[in-house]
Amino acid sequence: MTSIPMADGLILGGILFALGLAGVLLRRNLLLILVSIEIMLNGAGVAFVAAGSRWGQADGQVMFLFILAAAAPEVAVGLALLLTYFHHRQSLDADSVNEMRG
Repeated sequence: MTSIPMADGLILGGILFALGLAGVLLRRNLLLILVSIEIMLNGAGVAFVAAGSRWGQADGQVMFLFILAAAAPEVAVGLALLLTYFHHRQSLDADSVNEMRG
């Protein structure tokens, strides 16, 4: 079985994290911001798996499972909040969230 060099795995994880960060910073749609956060979490998970495989340890895979375990409730709560917000405002624009104060 061939192994992927650690540098390639870390580069892939960094690219995924950077794409997710760009999505969070540049998007105005709240649903796309949530998807971008998930991409960032997956990028961090890939980096953990790549680093763990370098030393032949399962620690990176365990950390990735913890990331997935934390991401699942985050998505459920986030989508529930977005659905409630959409029914109230008929919009998922991130700028309109500031209008909820008061």
